[in-house]
Amino acid sequence: MKVSYRKLWVLCAERDLTPAELRRQAGLAPATFTKLRKNQEVNLSVLLRVAEILHCNAGEMMDFIPEELPLREITVNDVW
Repeated sequence: MKVSYRKLWVLCAERDLTPAELRRQAGLAPATFTKLRKNQEVNLSVLLRVAEILHCNAGEMMDFIPEELPLREITVNDVW
């Protein structure tokens, strides 16, 4: 399975929360934030911090995509 954080970026845009502000409020390291931007796996503790900031649950931030389906890369710049 692959992970897609497309929902996270859309949610941030809907709430007028910039990527930089999300990273600051959640206390995320630059490398961890890069993993989110590149749809890579991150620790559950990271997802919990982001969910707390956005007042949402994991299903509202991410999707799991079967390996056989293509995963369209989406960047922060695609949303803003």
